[in-house]
Parts: sequence; structure tokens; C-alpha cells
Amino acid sequence: MFLILLEALGAGCILVLIVWWTMFSGRSETEAQHQAALDQAAADSAKDATPTIHTEREH
Repeated sequence: MFLILLEALGAGCILVLIVWWTMFSGRSETEAQHQAALDQAAADSAKDATPTIHTEREH
């Protein structure tokens, strides 16, 4: 009985370790890249939305 409980505890710890690893491993780098891409896209769309003033040139 003790061996079954020990095995279940070990499996639970491994499960928690895997979930923790997949949730938080390398997250800050990815979030920083994602935020930089969002900022760049916002800057590009703001630049595209800015009206340009065209002057007529005499030919």
C-alpha cells in the first residue's frame, strides 16, 4: 500500500513539474518579442493612417 502511495505522489510531483515548466519556461523572452511586434505594428498602422499633404507641381 505504501509503495502505491509513494508512486502516486511521485507521479503527481512529475505532473506538477511538467505543468510548471511548460507554463513559465522561457515566457519572458516570448512576451517581450510579442510586445515588440505589437508596438511595431501599432507604429506602422499609425504611420499609414497619417494623412499626407500633396502639393500640386507645375509641369
